[in-house]
Amino acid sequence: MNWKTCDESHYYKPLLSTNLMTVNSPLTNTSECAPVTGQTGIWRYFFQPVDIASLVYFRIAFGAFMLWEVCYYYNRWVQRLWMDPEFHFTYYGFDWIRPWPGGGMYIHFLILGGLAVFIIFGLWYRVSISLFCLGFTYVFLLDQAQYRSHFYLICLISFLMIFIPAHRAFSVDAWHRPAIRSNTVPAWALGLLIAQVSIVYFYSGLAKVNGDWLRGEPIRMFFSQFDSPLIGGLSNEWLVYFFSYGGLLFDLLVVPLLLWKKTCPFAFAVAVAFHLTNVWMLNFRFFPWFMIAVTTLYLSPDWPRRLIGRCRSVSKQEQHKLDSSEESVSLQPRQRVVIALVGIYLAVQLFVPLRHYLYPGNASWTEEGHRFAWRLRLRSKDARAEFLVKDPVGNKALRINPLRYLADWQVREMSIHPNLILQFALHVASEYHKKGYKRVEVYAAVQASLNGRKPQYLIDPKVDLAAQPLTLGHLPWIVPLTEPLPTRIQTKD
Repeated sequence: MNWKTCDESHYYKPLLSTNLMTVNSPLTNTSECAPVTGQTGIWRYFFQPVDIASLVYFRIAFGAFMLWEVCYYYNRWVQRLWMDPEFHFTYYGFDWIRPWPGGGMYIHFLILGGLAVFIIFGLWYRVSISLFCLGFTYVFLLDQAQYRSHFYLICLISFLMIFIPAHRAFSVDAWHRPAIRSNTVPAWALGLLIAQVSIVYFYSGLAKVNGDWLRGEPIRMFFSQFDSPLIGGLSNEWLVYFFSYGGLLFDLLVVPLLLWKKTCPFAFAVAVAFHLTNVWMLNFRFFPWFMIAVTTLYLSPDWPRRLIGRCRSVSKQEQHKLDSSEESVSLQPRQRVVIALVGIYLAVQLFVPLRHYLYPGNASWTEEGHRFAWRLRLRSKDARAEFLVKDPVGNKALRINPLRYLADWQVREMSIHPNLILQFALHVASEYHKKGYKRVEVYAAVQASLNGRKPQYLIDPKVDLAAQPLTLGHLPWIVPLTEPLPTRIQTKD
């Protein structure tokens, strides 16, 4: 399971303007790694061989982080989040997905933990990562009220890793199957992961270019919640704006700085400091550490080799094989398919975060297009919802408590999302139909506050939600945000 090693003096050459480096080592799959020239020369770097060491490290780190996450939820949250609630807010088109009955959810997480261990060691890698992606995506789709951006990112990265040969070195698979061993992977394998992470950073920064963030919200509100004298003092206005604008500039600029070889070490150090600050100040448990591991993909692909100091000279035979691999070849059909599929995937990832522009209003208020858009930490939102069930035919009216049907955490999430309010109202209507109500109308009075504004109606309280369809389109009964942002919110001294 040992990595092949290298001579740093001539082992790497720059690719494009990034810090990806080609690898002077024998190739086990020339159809994937052979460079192309001529009319297809623009794609030659797409299939250029790069060192596999960085991907091997990321495979191990990804598996370790997944094991950590699975164990955390297994020990604390499986019962409360997926087994106790009688109702779950399903995603549009996935209402058929339900939690496993009995103790099935615990078994499911045990299997995910085992698959994470297999990923770490590269055991049955293709099968393990495929099943992990499927199993984790299943958990993600169980309840919209449990949406987390890092859950979504895990689903995407685990999906990409199905197609990335990160098991060709330092793995049980490579030990048992010498034919798959390789010191390199085609550049697209590493570049695709880098592109995915770059999309997260960029859209997170783009989302911060809005009126509330530029005026210091919700950073000001977050700081006001700290009780310690050290952190509480951060509510000073200049520090509020420092963190607001610093976060915006970091997200927008970190990717180009990481991709430029001269600034990459500095940018990586800043990225580590940024994520550690989130751990310290905002008490984030998982996401910052995971993003630090992901950001190592921008470093030179050989950095794990250099770190452990296991480099030696390339033999003449290996150098000859490399020289042969650099001969001009035409773009093969398989390579064209890879280019097309990567292009389609990235096009989808670039479009989905922009879909909130297709909806009217402020996405932080309406929540339309907010999910899957990397709109991280943009809002502090509180709401209170009251529901009224009417039967005009039977002349009945009854106020209901959502806690009769939902867990407390579900009520909090549902109250700020109009689409979840609608889904709950339709569920209540169905329940009262079963109780004998001839005609059921459901009304909701929801008062919400965004980033410290005065509360106002989130949805029209006169609309019968039981008569509204579930849709991916705009919900016309959402009340537009009219309350202005206060000039300054009082914070603790």
